[in-house]
Amino acid sequence: MKGYVNTNKGEVSINNDVIANYAGSAAIECFGIVGMASLSMMSGLATLLKKDNLSKGVEIIIENNEITAKLHIIVAYGVSISAVAENLIENVTYKVEEFTGMKVKNIYVYVEGVRVVD
Repeated sequence: MKGYVNTNKGEVSINNDVIANYAGSAAIECFGIVGMASLSMMSGLATLLKKDNLSKGVEIIIENNEITAKLHIIVAYGVSISAVAENLIENVTYKVEEFTGMKVKNIYVYVEGVRVVD
């Protein structure tokens, strides 16, 4: 389902992929996030996504014009996962709400891997 924003001039429709790409971009800006992850269906292994495929690590669900986001991330070795996740939720919520004009209802964070950062 697409998101809709009503204005005094009409209605704006926002595709889920646009929101997913924006949420993925906001996520990788956060400290401690190495990148977004995509799970391989065959092996069950998480792979690090390149910047042009960030939306594959994000699932967006829109119900009653409220956004639920599921973020699959890879974190840097040695960071506090709870602190990184808290920062991630705050940052993505703020940026997606500002970007879309819609309310973010829930954000679920799935840590799919840990990587050593050079």
